[in-house]
Amino acid sequence: MKKVVSLLLAAMMLLSMVTLASAEATPFTIVSGISALSSGYANNPVLLAMAEKAGITIDWDCMSDSLSEQVNIRIAGNDLPDAFNAVGFSNFDLLRYGQDGTFIDLTPYITPEIMPNLSAILEAHPEIKAAITMADGCIYGLPAGEQMGTAGIGKEKDYSIFTIPQFSMINKKWLDELGLAVPTTLEELHAALVAFKENDMSAKVYGNDAGTTIPMSTGFDQWCWGQNIFYAGFGFTNWPNDVCMDMVLTPEGKVNFLCDDDNYRAAITYFHDWYADGLMDLEMFSQDTTQLMAKCQHGYVGVSTWWYIEELMGEYSSDYVFLPVLAGPDGTYNVTVRTGGGTNAGQCSITSKCADPAKLLAFYDQWYDGEIVMQLQYGPIGEWFTGQDEKGMWLSITEDECREKYGKSAGELKSQLEVAGPKLILSNYYNDYFYMEDRAIERLTDLYDKWMPYVADPSVYPVDCVFTQDELDEIDYLKSDFENAVAEQEALWLKNGAPTDAEWEAYKNTLNRYGINTLLNIYQAAYDRYAAAK
Repeated sequence: MKKVVSLLLAAMMLLSMVTLASAEATPFTIVSGISALSSGYANNPVLLAMAEKAGITIDWDCMSDSLSEQVNIRIAGNDLPDAFNAVGFSNFDLLRYGQDGTFIDLTPYITPEIMPNLSAILEAHPEIKAAITMADGCIYGLPAGEQMGTAGIGKEKDYSIFTIPQFSMINKKWLDELGLAVPTTLEELHAALVAFKENDMSAKVYGNDAGTTIPMSTGFDQWCWGQNIFYAGFGFTNWPNDVCMDMVLTPEGKVNFLCDDDNYRAAITYFHDWYADGLMDLEMFSQDTTQLMAKCQHGYVGVSTWWYIEELMGEYSSDYVFLPVLAGPDGTYNVTVRTGGGTNAGQCSITSKCADPAKLLAFYDQWYDGEIVMQLQYGPIGEWFTGQDEKGMWLSITEDECREKYGKSAGELKSQLEVAGPKLILSNYYNDYFYMEDRAIERLTDLYDKWMPYVADPSVYPVDCVFTQDELDEIDYLKSDFENAVAEQEALWLKNGAPTDAEWEAYKNTLNRYGINTLLNIYQAAYDRYAAAK
């Protein structure tokens, strides 16, 4: 009987301790964006463990549909949660809501005492701090980003996976049939394209219908599948239709748009002749990726651009090799590299309703622990991560294992398990905690070994520059019309003929009317502030 009473007393004491602990946990409400495949965050084991460690409980109000609309309604009605998570606020939003008091300045809380993980990261990476510090000197959102670069695969120098978005490739089997070497200049590529067309290599080598050969097929000003890499022979690469982010940054820190330079005019003039002669796909201005892939995987295309040969060329991929960066008419080349994915501050903001920001931010500081962020990005240990290798690196579930265990693809599982929010994945995490995906490793290896040797100057305009409210208003007013004018004219000149002297002067006058100098001054001022803050 005494034993039963003792057990009852022990159970009652344990229950009271649990109740007391729950009562002492500080409650918070967080509105969060979420993947459409996710079941929610309330029972996520990683988040629950983090909350317990921080001494808090969280009521997650998650939504995937109508997120922006619902957030705007709540802010307009002053129906604020303690924090907004994974909403994706722009710097414009952060500055506006910070200055009107909706969001609090996080600077006083990013300290070694409250947020030791994040504080250490910002000290080691001042560029991240510069990226999340608004023009008024305040921080209204926690940093998020993924430093997927070559340092993550053990290379000496770190280049973002986005540094050169287009890799060009050529059908070497066709070249061999014609007795031609892999081109190293635009002139040699031109000769190869003419030979592809005149000999109808698609029909000759692969047995396709007569006349199906397309010497070169790309999109127009598209991210990884545009024609832009071939402009390198004229001293630049203007990548996709984002003129304002395709600025040249000199080593001295001066910015310049490419779209009104004489070498830009020379490139358009040069490649119009290719288009007029049928060497470039006549559908390049209208086709989508599905159409491009279909042409390539039927064996019609001699030259194209993409990140991976295998993905674009399918069963013919073994016949293709990467082209080098090609020298232009004067024997030189220059690749205008791009910045990385960047750091953004729009994934977590604390509102003025929050009564204990320090406690909530102590919870969020755990998001900046390497082993935790890998689980938030992919899934918990025991579900996505199946064990560790001899180096102590966590191993991801394989596609076969995933289908056998869960009856779904690894991509579907990741979408269900991933937690959205201020996840910051540093390059060293891929050496210290978990491996990159195989395709990313292949992409970065190709970038470092085959493409970066052609880049003489890796200077780049930082995507993380922060603008003032007035600058953002001016950019918002000018940028769209300015960029559309550039893109439309470039397409017309490629299709219809190069600009005459009079047309070129008229074009530059048009850009002046659309605010090219105002925009240039704004981007220069933002860069100067960024450089000073960094």
